[in-house]
Amino acid sequence: MSLMSAFAPIWILTAVGYAACRWGLLGEAAASVLGRFVFHLAMPAALFLALSRMPLSGFASRSLLAFGLSTAAVVGFGWVGASWLFGRRTGEQPIWGMAAGYVNSANLGIPIATQVLGNVSFLAEVVLLQVLVVTPVILVALDRHTDPAGRVRVRRIASLPVRNPVILASLLGVACSAAGLQLPSAAAAPLTLLSGAAAPAALVALGASLHPTAPSRPELAEPPELAELAVITALKLVAQPVIAYAAGLALHLSAPQLLAVVVCAGLPTAQNTFIYAQEYGVGEAVASRAVVLTTTLSLGTLAAAAALLG
Repeated sequence: MSLMSAFAPIWILTAVGYAACRWGLLGEAAASVLGRFVFHLAMPAALFLALSRMPLSGFASRSLLAFGLSTAAVVGFGWVGASWLFGRRTGEQPIWGMAAGYVNSANLGIPIATQVLGNVSFLAEVVLLQVLVVTPVILVALDRHTDPAGRVRVRRIASLPVRNPVILASLLGVACSAAGLQLPSAAAAPLTLLSGAAAPAALVALGASLHPTAPSRPELAEPPELAELAVITALKLVAQPVIAYAAGLALHLSAPQLLAVVVCAGLPTAQNTFIYAQEYGVGEAVASRAVVLTTTLSLGTLAAAAALLG
């Protein structure tokens, strides 16, 4: 399988969503309804199944530390830079940081890891890091944004796993994996069907959001500045893999380990960024365009990284 074949489904389903919205096949609320379906049903099912079947051993490693350092640096800079450079509001900053440093480790990462690295063992650790560490931080910040006074309430944060289906499903999946539990087929079968809809529905929603229909929120009224997308793209496709490479050298990773870290760090922005932005009603335009742009350009940057380090 070539890199092109790994990217093709993403481009095609995004185009399908755009065309469906343009031709009025799904109604004006298509992107919103599909996004909520993914956030509340399909994505939790997919995360639960993936994490419940994923061994937790070997989570701590030098390779993962190198990747984690690159993620922290880029997400942190994007989070702060969104305000410093472009005057983004507090609620939009987590989405900006996520767009800059949260990689597409699932539907794009798996085929690319298989093609370039030969296996998905390190990618599984990346998934765990993003789901168990990065995602809760992002969602806590977005949840704080929903508070009228912007306050951090301990009781509200403590109840977030119960109120947020993504975090709840992730925690339950990890608990099942740690306990060695397996769902009966009667429960696993419908969850498997539901989880299979997560990636395609998210991509169709992403494509629908790109159609210039009348927005329901002010932040959708006009697309983000070209400079914003340029900075996000540079952070995602250049800065993050370069930082991962430098951290890998400092940690004395072997050549195969270094290749795995750089390739995973160079994956484009995950479509989850758009789903979270849509669910919380902040930064949707930035998120949707960042996903499309970084996905398109990463075909070249990932190929270059594989050629240089492979």
